[in-house]
Amino acid sequence: MWRDSFRLQIFCLLMAVLAIVVLVHNFFQLEHLDGDTVSGLNWITENNVQHSLSQTTKTTRKPYCGYKQQTLSKREQAEQESLLAAIQWPKPPDGKIAFVRSTDPAHSDFVIVKPSGFFKVGDQLEVLVHMKDFHGKPKQYGGDYLQARIHSPLLKAGATGRIVDCHNGLYKVFFTLLWPGEVKVSVSLVHPSEAIQVLLRLREEKPDRVYFKSSFKSGRYSETTECNVCLPGDLPVCNFTDLYTGEPWFCYKPRKLSCASRISHAKGGYQKGLLTQEESLFFQSDVNIKRPILSSGPDSVIVKPKAFTDSSSMDRAEDPIVSPSGYYYEDQWRPRTHWIHHFNKSDDITKCLQGKVIHLFGDSTIRQWFEYLTAFVPDLVEFNLGSPKNVGPFMSVDVKHNILLKFRCHGPPIRFSTVFSSELRYIANELNGIVGGRNTVVAITIWSHFSTFPVEVYIRRLRNIRRSIIQLLDRSPKTLIIIRTANVQELGPEVSLFNSDWYSFQLDSVMRKMFSGIAVHFVDAWEMSLAHYLPHNLHPKEVIVKNQIDAFLSYVCPLQT
Repeated sequence: MWRDSFRLQIFCLLMAVLAIVVLVHNFFQLEHLDGDTVSGLNWITENNVQHSLSQTTKTTRKPYCGYKQQTLSKREQAEQESLLAAIQWPKPPDGKIAFVRSTDPAHSDFVIVKPSGFFKVGDQLEVLVHMKDFHGKPKQYGGDYLQARIHSPLLKAGATGRIVDCHNGLYKVFFTLLWPGEVKVSVSLVHPSEAIQVLLRLREEKPDRVYFKSSFKSGRYSETTECNVCLPGDLPVCNFTDLYTGEPWFCYKPRKLSCASRISHAKGGYQKGLLTQEESLFFQSDVNIKRPILSSGPDSVIVKPKAFTDSSSMDRAEDPIVSPSGYYYEDQWRPRTHWIHHFNKSDDITKCLQGKVIHLFGDSTIRQWFEYLTAFVPDLVEFNLGSPKNVGPFMSVDVKHNILLKFRCHGPPIRFSTVFSSELRYIANELNGIVGGRNTVVAITIWSHFSTFPVEVYIRRLRNIRRSIIQLLDRSPKTLIIIRTANVQELGPEVSLFNSDWYSFQLDSVMRKMFSGIAVHFVDAWEMSLAHYLPHNLHPKEVIVKNQIDAFLSYVCPLQT
């Protein structure tokens, strides 16, 4: 018996020692976590993550990429694969193309098919674009990114065209002739196919080429560390992944402060030296970035009015997926899918918005809507929330007519100057907090700040927003949801590497597909910026913003027809 008792004592002693070891180990870990796991914040090391994008840093270290950790359902995986397949871009046949063999807009040209033919409003106009290299030799493959429009300067009229890549150096552009008179054709090379391959490489291998930072503070002591969706190296990180949406976001852990001491988020800067000397030749402002392609013959046609048709209704189209979605005439946007009312008087806007709450979510391009409405409507007065300039959140109130207008920027990644950590909100979470109803209007735009990341990052964000929209419409079907699309902008060699129209075009294509089939409306800022005669601008001029507001308000207060 005494032997059994002795064995039992030895066993109990071993278990006690083991318990002490485990306790010490756990205490050690908790000490290094600074208590952040309680609030949902923790830091982890890269050693625990899978291999991904090792080319990004050109070292043996692997970057930590939160978007790689997604767990997708079969339906989500199928949708993502379908979306990525839909935006696949043609590649040159050879791996490396010499600059002189790349597309030269100065040697390239276009021709109008049957320029002297009889055209009337409603007809299709076809244009053939022939791409050539710097030796004047015809290109044998596609993949160039073009933009095209028709316009009549005296009428302040314009519309975009539909471009078809024949994959042999030839492109077809189709225009719908929507107004009478002399109509001119303009075609531009935004990027040669060889530059597109560089942009593709940067998107996949350099997702951290725009970097962000956060400040951490405790008392008088503060530290600033780098943040991103992807953080290279094996340093410990603070995991700020959103608990509700699962949106990943990480910052390198401060040396002395806890992750919970974060006070702000800001844009850090842009990486330099991203291109080789040969690659930089594909990005020259006066050579191959947004350069016009000239016609080898007539560049305009005469369009006759459409006989026996009421001009106010002839441009209405039944198909909701119509190209172009609208056009300018006398500097006013005319959608082809619905009626539009032009709100030229502030009283008309007040009457439309009376009794409504308007939520604007997104980036600075939808902040322009807030600024326009607040400036144009006298009774809509901004309430000072003490927010940083150009950052927000912002709020304007018309007490007399019971109007509340609010703007809030979307969650990271966002390249604003400084956003307080407490104001970093994800659109999906904000939508979940809206009751909704017939007097609630929600407008969303989200695109520009995602251009440097692999498209999977953007798909994830839209998937979360779409889920929240569907839930909002399910509990409050009368809620009005409006999506503002991306827009074109001025491009130079540096901007092209971070915010090229090609990046925006790809994201915009994904967004339109993901929101098709649900009860949302679109303000086509893409065509409204591309079809206009003013120079391209990330923040379109007031005349374009005014037309966007007209389109927006026409959904809020549709014309009775």
